[in-house]
Amino acid sequence: MGDTKNFRRVWKKPKRPFNFELKMDELKTVGTFGLKTKRELWKSRTELSRLRHQARSLLAVRQEVREKEEPILMHSLSRIGLVEKTATLDDVLNLEIENLLARRLQTIVFKKFFFKTPYQARQAISHGHILIGDRIINRPSYVVKIEEEDSIKLTPESIFNKILSEPEVKSDLGSPETENIEVAEAEPVAEAKEVAEAEPVAEAKEVAEAEPVAEVKEDSKKD
Repeated sequence: MGDTKNFRRVWKKPKRPFNFELKMDELKTVGTFGLKTKRELWKSRTELSRLRHQARSLLAVRQEVREKEEPILMHSLSRIGLVEKTATLDDVLNLEIENLLARRLQTIVFKKFFFKTPYQARQAISHGHILIGDRIINRPSYVVKIEEEDSIKLTPESIFNKILSEPEVKSDLGSPETENIEVAEAEPVAEAKEVAEAEPVAEAKEVAEAEPVAEVKEDSKKD
């Protein structure tokens, strides 16, 4: 055990923190997975670097040592769903940061219970609305094991049991009320428009025809 006052840092900053493309990629990842700060991203990136280093070290050792230690690493990674049980060290080297973030409790709860945003899922976890088995887990960064996925549920008294529901499948034609509208229903509207446009024209014609008659009557009275 180390000194609690001089603890070991579990994350490392990127070498080029002010690189524009790197900053944009980090902000996109933070928003996609609902991370609180970039520090959570750096922690996952440092953990990924540690796993890759461990895999490269096993590739460089003798065959008998590798046969002894490689199954231990593969078993630990397959338990949390990062690799398959039949995976090799090359699969560990091909892991991306998204693979680690996808195994966080926050990401799994967000997809399983149809939260509106990953930040809403984070709030539910932090306020104690999520159970794994009989335990309340209030850490969004908790890494979920494969056997624990089916036991994730909302607490019975949680308000999210009422406000969350599976989203309806949207149709390409619009809402169900407007899908079966026939074109024939639109024809009377078109006819009404034609009649409304024709009435002023008819009135104008009647007025134009009536004016000469009125003038003739006035001239006959003068004579």
